[in-house]
Amino acid sequence: MNVTNRIREQLNGLELRRLDGPSSRQAAVLMAVVMRSEHPHFLLTRRTQTVATHKGQISFPGGVREYEDTTLVDTALRETHEEIGVEREQVSVLGEFHDYLAVTDHLVRPVVGLVSPEATFRPQQDEVQYLLEIPFVFFRETTPSVERRFRNGEFRNVYSYDFNGENVWGLTARMIKEFLDVLR
Repeated sequence: MNVTNRIREQLNGLELRRLDGPSSRQAAVLMAVVMRSEHPHFLLTRRTQTVATHKGQISFPGGVREYEDTTLVDTALRETHEEIGVEREQVSVLGEFHDYLAVTDHLVRPVVGLVSPEATFRPQQDEVQYLLEIPFVFFRETTPSVERRFRNGEFRNVYSYDFNGENVWGLTARMIKEFLDVLR
C-alpha cells in the first residue's frame, strides 16, 4: 500500500479528538505532505518577524477561520493559498487530524493534504520567510527534546526537534509527533 493510501486509511479509522474548549476562535493548518523520490516530507514555513503572532517560528501553513470558510478544510486550503501560493486544486485532502488548543487559545484543526508535485510555491513575503521540506523519516528516527510547561492548570510536554539548525517546536512539533505515532 502506498504512503498516501496508508495515511488516508489511518485517518479514516481514527477516533478524532474534538475540542469544545473555551475558544470561540477556530483555526486550521494544512499538514502539507510532498513526495520527493517516493518519500513523504512535511512542507513547513518559516514565519517572518513581521507577522502578528509566532514570529520566526516554523509552522504549517494556516490561520484563523473567516466568515466565508464553510469548513475548517476550507480555512486550511485558503490560508495555504494565501501564504504559499498553492492552489486548492493542487492539494488532495487525505483527512483531518486531532484538534489542538494553541497558546493563543485558538482551536486548531490540522487538515492533512498531499500537495501535487507540479505545485508552484509563491511564499507571501510579509508572512513567510522561506519554505522547508523535512522528511517523515527524520521525525521518526529523531527523539525530540521535551520540556514540561505548566499551562491552563496542568503540565504539558513541549516537544522540539532540531533539523539542520532549524528548530521545529511547540504545537507544530506536537502535531507531527502525534501524527507519526498514529501512522506507526
